[in-house]
Amino acid sequence: MTKSEEKTSKAKRISLGVGGALVELAQDPERGSWANPAEFVLSCIGYAVGIGNVWRFPYLVYRNGGGAFLIPFVLMLITMGLPIFFLELAIGQYSGLGPNKAFGRMAPALHGLGYSTLVVISLVMVYYMVIVAWTLFYTFVSFMPKLSWAYCDNDFNTNDCYSALQEMGCQTDDPGTIFYNRSCVKAKDFCQRLGYRDGNVTYCFDDDRVRPLRQLYTRILSSEEYFNEYVLGLRGATWEHFGGIRWELLGCLTLAWIICCLCLMRGVQSIGKVVYFTALFPYVMLTALLIRGVTLDGAGDGSLWFITPKWLTLQSAGVWADAASQVFYSLGIGCGSLITLSSYSNFNNNCHRDAIFVTFANLATSIFAGFVIFSIMGFLARQMGVSIDEVITSGAGLAFIAYPEAVARMPLPNVWAVLFFVMLFILGLGSQFAGVQAINTAILDLRPDLRKHESYVVLGICVTCWLLAIPMVFDGGIYLFTLMDWNTASWAVLLIGLAEVAVVGWCYGCNKFLGDIVEMQMPFSVLQRGYWWLSWVVLAPITCLVVFVYQICTYEMPRYGEYIFPSWANAIGILIGLSTLAPMPVFFVRQLWKGPRDRSLFRPKKSWGPAVEKNASNDTSSTASIKIPQPLEDKSQEDFI
Repeated sequence: MTKSEEKTSKAKRISLGVGGALVELAQDPERGSWANPAEFVLSCIGYAVGIGNVWRFPYLVYRNGGGAFLIPFVLMLITMGLPIFFLELAIGQYSGLGPNKAFGRMAPALHGLGYSTLVVISLVMVYYMVIVAWTLFYTFVSFMPKLSWAYCDNDFNTNDCYSALQEMGCQTDDPGTIFYNRSCVKAKDFCQRLGYRDGNVTYCFDDDRVRPLRQLYTRILSSEEYFNEYVLGLRGATWEHFGGIRWELLGCLTLAWIICCLCLMRGVQSIGKVVYFTALFPYVMLTALLIRGVTLDGAGDGSLWFITPKWLTLQSAGVWADAASQVFYSLGIGCGSLITLSSYSNFNNNCHRDAIFVTFANLATSIFAGFVIFSIMGFLARQMGVSIDEVITSGAGLAFIAYPEAVARMPLPNVWAVLFFVMLFILGLGSQFAGVQAINTAILDLRPDLRKHESYVVLGICVTCWLLAIPMVFDGGIYLFTLMDWNTASWAVLLIGLAEVAVVGWCYGCNKFLGDIVEMQMPFSVLQRGYWWLSWVVLAPITCLVVFVYQICTYEMPRYGEYIFPSWANAIGILIGLSTLAPMPVFFVRQLWKGPRDRSLFRPKKSWGPAVEKNASNDTSSTASIKIPQPLEDKSQEDFI
């Protein structure tokens, strides 16, 4: 046997202690596995650490009391986020199955739970890649000598457009002028036209009135008009008049899916190599941006604003709900991807350690990104002469309006623009890998005969998602994007998380599940065992349920800017959310129809068990002929709580 063959043979075997004896079991060579534990951890980081860490977390910290927001966020992380994250990793690693198969074997009555997670990740993949396409678009235009978003001399600009760079040009020629109506105007003349006696570039005033000049006329940042009018192509588009296709965005969307497809052609084997770059390179970018950010004038003000706690905000239930939703959004739990990623792990991998490491690495990354963003926003506030709360916007506004506006005012703006948008592109692409692999694994688990054609399965998934995303690159596509983002990974995913912990804690039996984890050679101390039992049986279910009820009671219909969606569009959005839950009742009814209609619906099937045992029973080699005794039944297991 050659060295490479020997290495391959060892990689396909696993040791399991049974009754004091050490038995070797052959793993399924066709399904594939991670080459080493580092690839798995980096894949989890690449999936969990995404664009939301850069644009959503900093905004939520700002909106919910600054540093005080970290208290509910960390509590939600400990009571709900980390427990569900570890639960999903343990289920996937123990069973060696994707979510659709794993939950169906743990509790037949909740067979549809796995399919619900797959519906969520499928919908998220479709609209999330549109964000990636935006980042790719901005990356390309950042290489142009002139950053068009910084100027108001484009065909699509309105008379309300405001460019700080053009105003600086006006004041270079005449210090008493402002940029108004896309031209240079004397501030004194402007104030007198509005009925004031005199004025300067800061104020309009007369004997008894003093008003800040910028409050006397409508001023839309050139970066905002660039994003809405040129990138998105809104141009007054509505749901009823959706407009035409944005060919530049379609090209970026197509390129993004091509890159994603090429990275995933060989399943986990190719993902494992790509994640070394996609998971680590964004940290290099963030560090470079932070170094640049802290050297800017006003950076200290922004950073101080970010961490200063406003304790009274903790009295609001909305703060705690935002913390819970961000935990789900940031960690990507309830979407089936973590179960899929861990299903390719070695049976004895320490996923307990991995779950803790990835969860808190995600938290640290969010805080780190917050300092990067707020140092730059502090600079922008100083440049614009406004307070920081007038600069910070949520979601796409932070990444595609506020940041481009700030970077246009920096020395070497093209360099920092390219660094920022390349970072966002890599973060977004890394998060997509796990989603595509989740769908791919579900298909291959149902049809193992397709494993030899895995490349075509991946291609089919990517092409399908690309086709479904095309309506979101039309002029009115941002409305469909908002509708899906508003209803997909939001209120419905909380019920999916609740169902996941209910399967383990209330149906399968928490003590038995803890025993399964010990079987994977991850023994717990008494304190650790108590924490996980309490989290899975009590804390996580209650937290998910309470936050879900609050979100439903305070639910607001989606909107984009000032545009209010019609009722029929809102109805479609609610149906999108309900579609993620639909597989659970559908498969439950199907199980009742097939029978039997008793407690066995909530007990694990005979086919449920360790991945190594199933692989050994399917192996025709001499090692598979060793008979492995079944684990002893835990007579004290709690089938119901």
